[in-house]
Amino acid sequence: MDGYPASTTPKPPQISEMLQKFALAFKTKTFEFFADEDNNNNHPSDSEGFSLLDSTEDFITDQKVVVIKPDPPPYSSSLINNSFQNRTIDTQMADSLISSVFAAVSSFEDSYLQLQTSHVPFVEESLKAADRALVTHLQRLSDLKRFYREFQKNPNFEAGLSLGSCLEAQVQENQSKLRTLETISNRLQEEIDEKDNGVSSLRKKLAEIQWANTKLSQKLSDNWNSACHVLLTVRVFYSILHDACRATHKFSKILIGLMRKAGWDLDLVANSVYPNIDYAKKGHNRFAFLSYVCLGMFQGFDFEGFGLSENERLCNGNNATSSLKQLVEHVSSNPMELLSRNQNCEYSRFCEKKYQELIHPTMESSIFSNLEKNEVVLNSWRSLSIFYESFVSMASSIWTLHKLAFSFDPVVEIFQVERGVDFSLVYMADIVRRCNFPGQTRVKVGFTVVPGFKIGRTVIQSQVYLSGLKCTG
Repeated sequence: MDGYPASTTPKPPQISEMLQKFALAFKTKTFEFFADEDNNNNHPSDSEGFSLLDSTEDFITDQKVVVIKPDPPPYSSSLINNSFQNRTIDTQMADSLISSVFAAVSSFEDSYLQLQTSHVPFVEESLKAADRALVTHLQRLSDLKRFYREFQKNPNFEAGLSLGSCLEAQVQENQSKLRTLETISNRLQEEIDEKDNGVSSLRKKLAEIQWANTKLSQKLSDNWNSACHVLLTVRVFYSILHDACRATHKFSKILIGLMRKAGWDLDLVANSVYPNIDYAKKGHNRFAFLSYVCLGMFQGFDFEGFGLSENERLCNGNNATSSLKQLVEHVSSNPMELLSRNQNCEYSRFCEKKYQELIHPTMESSIFSNLEKNEVVLNSWRSLSIFYESFVSMASSIWTLHKLAFSFDPVVEIFQVERGVDFSLVYMADIVRRCNFPGQTRVKVGFTVVPGFKIGRTVIQSQVYLSGLKCTG
């Protein structure tokens, strides 16, 4: 530096100015570099990097310049974009594949339903068409399965299979479901129509049956009225009374036989029933037993319920129709079966009450104590012995006569003659049927055997045993 005048020696630049210029140039070029890198331009060459310090005004000689660049990110933006693009492609492919599978399954279900409905009723053309559609949809499902397996192995696999978009597959699926619902709806509508036709047919039959029932009811009513006119006659009443008297005679005969086998004194027993009766003939004491049974069975006859309940009232004929129906029901049934079937019915209670009134426990144990086992009435009177059957038959006849009597309007009246009353041919009949009476004396009634009845103005005579008369024959 010596030898040169001070005014002509060049002045070196200051360090602070150099650093400021370097920093400004570095900042500018760095922004340009990253801007170019973001736009996928080529990286600047080393010469361009060194030109950062180029200046026509300042040049630093013999200086080493270091350019500092930021570290690149672990993944470049191009790799991220490519990965996102591939993932987007895979997701779209999966969505389309799943939608296509659902659409194919829905179409298969629709075709299978069509195949089933083609059997009943059997339609051959529809059956063949549904079968072809089933095969087509199964082939479609097989192709989708094969495509999925190949695509997993090689994403670039070219299968030539048209998947279509998700929306197209959803439209196809919804159309299949609509066809399925339409098929089901049509089948249900057919069943509804069939049931409606059945209901209409049944209603028509019901109307015909009701019309026939109306005619039968009218005819039955006419026949019932005719039957009432036939039943409610003195002749019918007398016939049933005659049957009841025969049943009473039969039971009394069996009872007398049991007493005789048991060692009873029949004369003593007859005298206890009706004391001091001058019987016209030996053996007429049987009429005392017959009277005991008959009057006992007819006791309470003038009550509507036959004396089965307390505080009963006499019937005035208002329940004639009900009594007639009960009469028909009882006549149409077997009395033995009726007792075994319903032990709480009125007829069963009637039999129980009358038996207890006629055959009290002391009498029963006496007459049955010395009999053999095959003749014993087991379990009181509810057995299948002749004694039981005869009692039930007698009770059934009298029960029937009672219902018939209360079917008349006014009801039939019952009466009996007291002992010592003068004999009257109008109201009485001699049960022994003696024809010749002494004219000089009045004949007296010894006791009533069978009560008499009044049907309007008609009188059915009471059968009595006359006291003090001897049989001529």
